[in-house]
Amino acid sequence: MATTDPTFYRSPGVAVAAAPEQLAYVVAFDPAGQAKDALAVVDCDAASSTYGGVVGWAELPTAGNELHHFGWSACSSALCHDGHGGDHGTSLERRYLLVPGIRSSTTYVLDTKPDPRRPIVTRTIEASELAAKAGYSRPHTVHCGPGGIFMSALGGANGEDGPGGIALIDHDTFEVIGQWELDRGSQTLAYDVWWHLNYDTLVTSEWGPISIIERGLNPEDLLGRKFGHHVNFWSMSERKLTQRVDLGDQHQMVLELRPAHDPSKAFGFVGVVISVEDLSASVWLWHQDGDRWSVDKVITIPPEPADPEDLPPALKPFGAAPPLVSDIDLSVDDRWLYVSCFGTGELKQYDVSDPFHPRETASVRLGGVVRHEPHPAVPDLRLSGGPQMVEISRDGRRVYVTNSLYGSWDGIFYPEGVGAWMAKLDADVSAGGLIPDTGFFPHGDDFRGHSIHQTRLQGGDASSDSYCFTDSA
Repeated sequence: MATTDPTFYRSPGVAVAAAPEQLAYVVAFDPAGQAKDALAVVDCDAASSTYGGVVGWAELPTAGNELHHFGWSACSSALCHDGHGGDHGTSLERRYLLVPGIRSSTTYVLDTKPDPRRPIVTRTIEASELAAKAGYSRPHTVHCGPGGIFMSALGGANGEDGPGGIALIDHDTFEVIGQWELDRGSQTLAYDVWWHLNYDTLVTSEWGPISIIERGLNPEDLLGRKFGHHVNFWSMSERKLTQRVDLGDQHQMVLELRPAHDPSKAFGFVGVVISVEDLSASVWLWHQDGDRWSVDKVITIPPEPADPEDLPPALKPFGAAPPLVSDIDLSVDDRWLYVSCFGTGELKQYDVSDPFHPRETASVRLGGVVRHEPHPAVPDLRLSGGPQMVEISRDGRRVYVTNSLYGSWDGIFYPEGVGAWMAKLDADVSAGGLIPDTGFFPHGDDFRGHSIHQTRLQGGDASSDSYCFTDSA
């Protein structure tokens, strides 16, 4: 008799209590586009002799894809259908990783089941299929949803500027079903996608037109306010735009969406990379306000003044290092928010027990455009890049960061290159606190000259799953 995948968790509390991850999957790409892209497998078992090491390297058949974000084909949201896999019965598993190339628009499906340390490519979703069936290119975020895989895309067919949006992918065959939106209204820019299942609401955010993203960050585009500055709310059932909230065009690049994991809660956080008025970064809270959604700034992180001689050319005129909040992540229990500052090289921890009034509880420095703060495991190694993508274990006790933002942008802030490093920090989940793990610091040649971006944890993590039930249900 078939059974439900044990890594499909009914509620956030069940996810927190489940066995910890043994492996982390990390996308790796060659910034020069010469070596083949890969999925690196890192040992997260503290009792293992290879702990903190790269123990698997699944090479793709091609180079130049620029692997970026990726995700599971199925996860806990499958339980929203009558307590199991719905139309699929119990056939769905957390087994396949969909890994898009943000440059090539080609998506690779890797099977982790035969040997979790050696994922193998089992299917390729060609750029031509994504364009023909959904009208999109430059796939970005992948989320396992109830009834299908949601894949956001930044560009229109044939690499046009857009509009970008969401493609639906079949859970079983990995064929592109089509475009999710039935009525997009005035939305054109795309980036992240998430939802509140119990409130029939889907949320999207905005980066910018791919024509200006792909050529590298031009300060004139930034000062010209050409990037996204809206949060978009949609009816999930009707697949139409219902509300757009403009954060103000000074707030450029509205990126990572982190809704509450508790399905009864109707709030979430979104990070904004930079304000062109003062170089600050910010985090905003969306929440219900009557029958509408409001979005309010709850965290502001100021730039750090610096000697222009210590800054890259693009920042010299400003005399400061901007935080550049490029990722945020919310713990599964909805208590701790982590904010990565790629520019200043800082990972911040906030207690968001009261989401309207976050309280900073810890900070760790690694890298940064001025400090190049070393990791305590290698105190003589000046680090480039900074905490960028953040992933949290389901129990909230382990926080993983990687250091590349985007290939053509890394060198704007770090002209010497960012190299590659991955760090794990141990989190105090009772009172707050963060300590780098000196036994976990894969870097440099461990990643074969590649840059690394997003991390996914075996069995799920804080940004993989949406849950169908509350802990009291």
